[in-house]
Amino acid sequence: MKAMQEEYVKRAMQLRKEGCNCAQAVACTFCDEVGLSEQTLFSVMEGFGGGMGAHQATCGAVSGAVAVVGLLTSKGSVEAATKSLSYSRSAAILTEFLDKNGSLVCKDLLGDETGHVLQTCDGCVEDAVRMVHNLLQKAIKENN
Repeated sequence: MKAMQEEYVKRAMQLRKEGCNCAQAVACTFCDEVGLSEQTLFSVMEGFGGGMGAHQATCGAVSGAVAVVGLLTSKGSVEAATKSLSYSRSAAILTEFLDKNGSLVCKDLLGDETGHVLQTCDGCVEDAVRMVHNLLQKAIKENN
């Protein structure tokens, strides 16, 4: 399990080196698990970089993680009643990320206004990928 998590992190860091924004790096890392092409996820997540359209709001890595949660949890129908599970899983990732890094906001994480960096972009991506992987492992255990 730990080795697989490290493979996910390695993949996400490679995507960052290739020019992916934080949201793209997280979401594209899990393209096989969500059943979408890397190109599709790349396109969908493009506007979430830089804290959503470079407005430095919600961290792109967090946005990517929440997108993956929705893709893994939702049944694609309002009748499926998966919304509450998607919300609770997303909330767990948000809470863990906030507790670990001190903010969910890109400009705060990068210290743009304070000069105090709470976490780097690569660190945010790594944290988000690990959190999604852990969620996947937990979901697998719950389904067995």
